[in-house]
Amino acid sequence: MKNFNLSEWAIRHRSLVTYFMLIIAVAGVGSYFRLGRSEDPDFTIKTMVVQAAWPGATLGDTLEQITDRLERKLQETPNLDYLKSYTTPGQSTIFVYLKDSTPAAQVPDIWYQVRKKVGDIRNTLPQGIVGPGFNDEFGDTYGIVYGFTADGFTHRELRDYVDDVRKQLLALPDISKIDILGAQDERLYVEFSTEQLAGLGIDRATLISALQAQNAVIPAGVVQTGDEKILVRVSGAFRSVPDILAVNFVANGQIIRLGDIARVTRGPADPAQPMFRVNGRDGLGVAIAMRKGGDVLALGRNVEHAMSEIVANLPVGIEATLVADQPVTVEHAVDEFMEALWEAVAIVLGVSLLSLGARAGAVVALAIPLVLAIVFVAMELLGIDLQRISLGALIIALGLLVDDAMITVETMVTRLEHGDDKDHAATFAYTSTAFPMLTGTLVTVAGFVPIGFARSAAGEYTFSIFAVVAIALLASWVVAVVFAPLLGVWILKKPKAAHAGEPGPIMRAFRSVLLLAMRARWVTIVVTLGLFAASLYAMRFVPQQFFPSSDRPELLVDLQLPENASIYATRDASARLDKLLQGDPDVDHWTTYVGQGAVRFYLPLNVQLPNDFFGQAVVVTKGLAQRERVKAKLQAALATEFPNTVGRVYPLELGPPVGWPLQYRVSGPEPDQVRKIAFDVAQLLNADPTVENVNYNWMEPARTIRIRVDQDQARLMGLNSQDLAVSLNTVVSGVTATQVRSGIYLVDVLIRASAEQRMSLSTIRTLQVPLPNGRSVPLSQIASVEYGQEYPIVWRRDRRPTVTVQADVAPGTQAATVVQALEPKMAALNARLPSGYHIAVGGTVEESTKAQTSVAAVLPLMLILILSVLMVQLQNFSRLFLVLSVAPLGLLGVVAALLLADKPLGFVALLGVLALAGMIARNS
Repeated sequence: MKNFNLSEWAIRHRSLVTYFMLIIAVAGVGSYFRLGRSEDPDFTIKTMVVQAAWPGATLGDTLEQITDRLERKLQETPNLDYLKSYTTPGQSTIFVYLKDSTPAAQVPDIWYQVRKKVGDIRNTLPQGIVGPGFNDEFGDTYGIVYGFTADGFTHRELRDYVDDVRKQLLALPDISKIDILGAQDERLYVEFSTEQLAGLGIDRATLISALQAQNAVIPAGVVQTGDEKILVRVSGAFRSVPDILAVNFVANGQIIRLGDIARVTRGPADPAQPMFRVNGRDGLGVAIAMRKGGDVLALGRNVEHAMSEIVANLPVGIEATLVADQPVTVEHAVDEFMEALWEAVAIVLGVSLLSLGARAGAVVALAIPLVLAIVFVAMELLGIDLQRISLGALIIALGLLVDDAMITVETMVTRLEHGDDKDHAATFAYTSTAFPMLTGTLVTVAGFVPIGFARSAAGEYTFSIFAVVAIALLASWVVAVVFAPLLGVWILKKPKAAHAGEPGPIMRAFRSVLLLAMRARWVTIVVTLGLFAASLYAMRFVPQQFFPSSDRPELLVDLQLPENASIYATRDASARLDKLLQGDPDVDHWTTYVGQGAVRFYLPLNVQLPNDFFGQAVVVTKGLAQRERVKAKLQAALATEFPNTVGRVYPLELGPPVGWPLQYRVSGPEPDQVRKIAFDVAQLLNADPTVENVNYNWMEPARTIRIRVDQDQARLMGLNSQDLAVSLNTVVSGVTATQVRSGIYLVDVLIRASAEQRMSLSTIRTLQVPLPNGRSVPLSQIASVEYGQEYPIVWRRDRRPTVTVQADVAPGTQAATVVQALEPKMAALNARLPSGYHIAVGGTVEESTKAQTSVAAVLPLMLILILSVLMVQLQNFSRLFLVLSVAPLGLLGVVAALLLADKPLGFVALLGVLALAGMIARNS
């Protein structure tokens, strides 16, 4: 620093420095307009879904033979945090969660390892399973969603049009993939009467064989005639319902036409697949995902232009509704933050001009755009978009980045008042302030280190605070020692006579208070310590929070029916919800997802996988005030008009998704005992007046029908359990006999009993079971029918049955406050549990603890950096101790501000407290 003076160099090379200023300004403007725009920063969803199906298996067999085998292998996954799974009869779904500390760059390789490990045990899984399948794109965001409804068109006709829309949109740039929501596969149903078939002596296997034989795709050969090859084709493939009705087959010496003994219809899948509704009408959705690194605003413009042409060519009766529009949301969010940013810039400039005077203030005013230009260029190079967190960081940085330029200018003004010329004043400013300013900048940057190096999802979400503030502060130092001196030489005016400026009234008042405090130093110290102790005590009254709710106008409405509910029961509940929303003046539009959760139209969304008993509505209101009114109305209606339904109404979350804010997990080896403990936990929650809507993620068993086969009697008749299961499945659910090729679709041909027989429990008792000799016997002669209960779904965490007791908290209450209040009772309950059983806290408290732990792990590094920089500057332990002793005093203002404003201490606020300590250390 003493051997080389950057300010002196800048003054000697004015043309070159001026050139660099112009280049930086132009580059900054260009970068600003090229920067990506997004609502929230990207963060990696470190979750993979592994699914496998075993049709016909019981829940117990599925658990032991599929879920447990897969989980044992998946526990070998590198960086595994925990496994969570739910198992239903014949279906296993496992969530693989990686540790928050897993670097985002390593996640794809870990998912590859998961595929390899599961592939290694594929041959040990039961025969007849479907899968396992993998979804490592669980975090893809579908920011644009269109809903299509139609009057006068069949579902198949609407789907054909929507498929064509998808094909046209895929040609647009920046689109990675498009999913169609709510599509129902077609089926051809061959429905028969079990009594009629038994009377004719027709085996259901005969029907299947006849259909398969006529519709088979088998080569008929190639005729070689000299130089020509001629393919031989055999007719018979099914193209329509009449083709199937015309199938003939021989039974008991008779030729029977299928149309004479069965009814053939064409219709959607039954049971239905997950459904999609727009403003209460059945429809289809087109969900558009942007490629990584794409421009969401440009994508929005391209899609809007393409859709305007597509919609104009759709037939009358088909309507397209934009139900999720991330580009517009991003544009509004960024515009609001940019408005706040420019307001902050104007305030800083105004204060600078008022406090320093016109000329000195002008130097600072010109320095700020230069710093911002450097920041924008760096953000573009680092791939940091303009979003909620980075723009907030810019606003934070504004109050800091002007310090260096102001110090330089004030020093120059002081030297000019003492008679120095402009060049000497500029070089003196560098000599006397450059190194202290640099160390102060580094100390402040070090205060933000925990934000930048916290290895967690929350840390990844808030990383741009550290990056932007660090860039801005370092850039401000460069501007202060290179560009500000040159600007000062140009703009500052040398006084006509050398004199030292007199302090103003504010400075005189401050000096008086300072002298008084120094004269009564012990009183000052005692009062300060007392206030600090009071602040520590008052911290217990500051509510704790993870992340606040989003300020977007959407509301999510969850409908969870009993686990054994059919998708049709969920559809009926969703239809009742639609009626509540119709005509509401506070609602703009809404979409309903039946049998699954909403598609991830918003990155922090807690996505729910398909389940027949679950439905979710996304309600877009007309503003925040309207959002709260709609929320209150829906909560009241769900509490009174939706029996046997767990309903929840809540806004979107900020930060990593959590779900229910208040969660307690009860784990243990036996599901029945886990249920009992979960019930005790729920009682404790229900007794707290600040807890609302207590429920379980699974709990009640469901009815089952068990066929107890007399194996000896069955064998005498030439039957076995497999024959009976196939007969029952054919009658009750149906079996696929063949497939019809219909354009780009494959339509399953399903053989099953008539609707009257399928929906009657008495059908099972009177079912006629075909014998190998062509005759049939009632099922009751070889088996008995019993009714029982079993769990329709079992959730596990790390291979242990786990019931999650979950709830909301009353408005104005934080989940952490409730957990803290319940801690003594939960600890006492935990202590009484049998060996192997455990109660753990989940929800926002668990996620907040993870995030805070990741920050705490970096605190030693922050302290070492601050101590090292300060020691280099001060080179005295006494001064070092003095600086460190005042750093925590910022807590006085933090606690007072939070209590007076009645605001919680969230994760971002906690980061601000740590950064504040660094700022105080800098100014000390």
